[in-house]
Amino acid sequence: MTGLDTNLLVRYVTEDEPGQFALALSTIEGAAERGEALLVQPVVLCELVWVLQRVYGFGRADILPALEKILYAVELEIADRVTVWQALEDYRRGLGGFADCYIGRANSAAGSDTTFTFDKDLKNNPRFTVLKA
Repeated sequence: MTGLDTNLLVRYVTEDEPGQFALALSTIEGAAERGEALLVQPVVLCELVWVLQRVYGFGRADILPALEKILYAVELEIADRVTVWQALEDYRRGLGGFADCYIGRANSAAGSDTTFTFDKDLKNNPRFTVLKA
């Protein structure tokens, strides 16, 4: 198995650098033909969302289909896939940024009753307790 870095997924999603996009596409889509799985860690997905928001100006409506494209790709083995899907659903419902949604779900899966935060944007996410100074 071979892991993928964020920058390869950025090219796969944005198609903004023709040469790198072609190589990313052939690497990802060719993996099934080679009988190979490509590993994607949740932190790579969190970083991907950050890059798409900050560098490319993507909004939630653009990011959701990009993440779904990655999660549905049979060539990609997503580490902690169930938790990532749950985080995606929380993100879709507006319960925080994708990384926060993943952190909340991952902590819950590990047995945490709640996750303490100062981030007021997470006040409606049931996996977080917002502390007030």
